[in-house]
Amino acid sequence: MAEPTGKPAPSPAATSQPTAARPADAKPAGAKPTGAKRPALGGSFLSGATGRLLPASVPFRYFGAAAFFHLAAWLVVLLSAADWPQWRGGLGWPLAALHLVTLGTLAASAIGVSLQLLPVATKQAVRWPTLLSTIWWIYVPAVALLVAGMGTARPGWLAVGAAAVIVVLLVFAVMLALNLRAGGSMAGVVLHGLGAVIALVLVLASAAALVALWIGRPFFDHGAARGVHLAAGAFGFMGLLAFGLSFVLLPMFTLGRVPADRAQSRAGSAALAAVALAVAAAFIPDAARPLRAGALLLGALALALHLKLVRGIFDTAMRKDLGTSGRLMKAGWLGLALALPAGAAALLAEQGSVWGTLFGLLAVGGWLLSFLFGVLQRILPFLASMHAGQKLKRGPTPSALTMERPLLWHAVAHALALLLLAAGLLLSSTLLVRLAGAAGTVGALAFLVFFGALLQRLSRALAEPAP
Repeated sequence: MAEPTGKPAPSPAATSQPTAARPADAKPAGAKPTGAKRPALGGSFLSGATGRLLPASVPFRYFGAAAFFHLAAWLVVLLSAADWPQWRGGLGWPLAALHLVTLGTLAASAIGVSLQLLPVATKQAVRWPTLLSTIWWIYVPAVALLVAGMGTARPGWLAVGAAAVIVVLLVFAVMLALNLRAGGSMAGVVLHGLGAVIALVLVLASAAALVALWIGRPFFDHGAARGVHLAAGAFGFMGLLAFGLSFVLLPMFTLGRVPADRAQSRAGSAALAAVALAVAAAFIPDAARPLRAGALLLGALALALHLKLVRGIFDTAMRKDLGTSGRLMKAGWLGLALALPAGAAALLAEQGSVWGTLFGLLAVGGWLLSFLFGVLQRILPFLASMHAGQKLKRGPTPSALTMERPLLWHAVAHALALLLLAAGLLLSSTLLVRLAGAAGTVGALAFLVFFGALLQRLSRALAEPAP
């Protein structure tokens, strides 16, 4: 990555490497052409990246909201522990906590990561920074109003908040689709991303149907809407986005080789087919069980193909150990692997069994939330370092901006909270759920300490006079 002055600077992604990665098409002197195109190195994404950054306040505003909503979710679990053991859906504080995670933490982070990282990876100009900043002011209060309406069972509040959230996420879907359209050189990522966009539209349509039901104006079957919402939300929108962006983020973090587009597309096609079967099951009640069983089998195949590609990235990586961040990502993949048999148990059990709730916990908390925070531990210092490099001849490295101890506290508390919550649900124990809420709150506070220290260190570095 070159500085504005033209002087070379170390890549922010390579904090432990003495030099930036060589571009994939660079050959040593005397090398003979092979005629085959080699997969790109993750470091090649960074060429000229400082010219493709949103204003720092835009993505960090979304990440900050995600961190605060994460804290709010665990506080709700702590304070509403008595409601959890018997909860099987419907309005109430468990539903509010779930949406603090899905809308407040996962979706807000997805907006910040995707609309910043796709221009960096595909080497295109960033778009609409003012619009992206403006919709934040609508989205955050709307999510807060929506979850308050869920928790207090006030359908009017819920409807107003949901309407604003739907509008913002539709705008995001259009922005994401336009970014993907310009990323034709990354066919595998584009396939996952466009699948995520289609799934997001299904999520929003099903959300509108559920809200209409709660305010007494139903226009769609409740069971079908709920089934589409669950399948397209966790596995379609966030799941496909997590899988697709992995092929940008992991090579960037590890300086490994990007998997071939054809292999990415095979894994993405299996994941898309799994989501399609799960959505179809919501519309065909008579064939719901076999369709969901097929979705679980295809989901297992998609995960196996995805992890094979991930292993290939690490096998070619210059940096193989990502520390606490890498362990959280691995915990996320384990969460998905455990969610699949839990989903099978839910199919075999009676409707409304605890296995369905456990399946959702493993998919949302174990997989998506764990993987997200593994990514955020890396991407936040990385972006901060790039922004500092725009103004300083030699900006701080990501490691210099990172306070490590809070991240370790967060990872341990996160794992403990999920284990306690799963045990509390299986054993119908209010005490274990309350302990889970306490552990999760400690972890969320630790992550906020890391985030605050990151912003403080960045501000201090930018305030220093140039040498």
